[in-house]
Amino acid sequence: MTKHKTGTREQWLSARLEVLKAEKELTRRGDELARQRQELPWVRIDKKYQLDTEEGPASLADLFRGRSQLLIYHFMFGPDYKAGCPSCSSIADGFNGIAVHLANHDVMLWAVSRAPLAKLQGYKQRMGWSFPWASSFGGDFNFDFSVGFSQAQQSQQGIEYNYRREAPMVREPAPDSETATNAAMAGTDVATYIRERPGVSAFALEDGIVYHTYSTYARGLDGLWGMYQWLDRAPKGRNESGAWLRHHDNYEKP
Repeated sequence: MTKHKTGTREQWLSARLEVLKAEKELTRRGDELARQRQELPWVRIDKKYQLDTEEGPASLADLFRGRSQLLIYHFMFGPDYKAGCPSCSSIADGFNGIAVHLANHDVMLWAVSRAPLAKLQGYKQRMGWSFPWASSFGGDFNFDFSVGFSQAQQSQQGIEYNYRREAPMVREPAPDSETATNAAMAGTDVATYIRERPGVSAFALEDGIVYHTYSTYARGLDGLWGMYQWLDRAPKGRNESGAWLRHHDNYEKP
């Protein structure tokens, strides 16, 4: 017999209507936050970034492909990774199918990572994805948008991520930690793994000028992680007690 609270259909409906009030308030608050994001000042980008794409070298402006808006998912896949971060891979599983819809609504969606293009292409083929993915290997793009860090920053200077300062890393997480598990699945050590960080950045293109309009990191990505939106509506919610996420081709078939 379940230990969870039970009740009649009438009791459930009464409680559900109370939750509905809170859900509606959250929706209204989300609409207001979206408006505030859109009112942020735009920052002109004059630096000339060069990225590697399947079509060849590309500037940041080239990624718009005739659209006026650009969203970039900062995918954790460093030059020394053997596979993409499993968490980022789960997020990419979710947005892979919507990129075409965004492209037909004046918004290009790209992933950008520091690994060389050939490595990204091989992993993309393994995962069966179709969204465009560019490499920033050898450039400053990831560093400038606070999703890539040097070994010296990590071990000596500390890093700036998610709009706050992190102290230098003096010891690695425990071998049984979620971070260590994810690093192992990416085929690298923990220190190398966490020199890459996830995020989303938004850009606008007007009169040939690219502007940075928004960036979010860490738990700011929750709303874009489709899997968790479903789990939040499941009977037991996220129900996490450790590292459980895998690359989608590493699960046993149901």
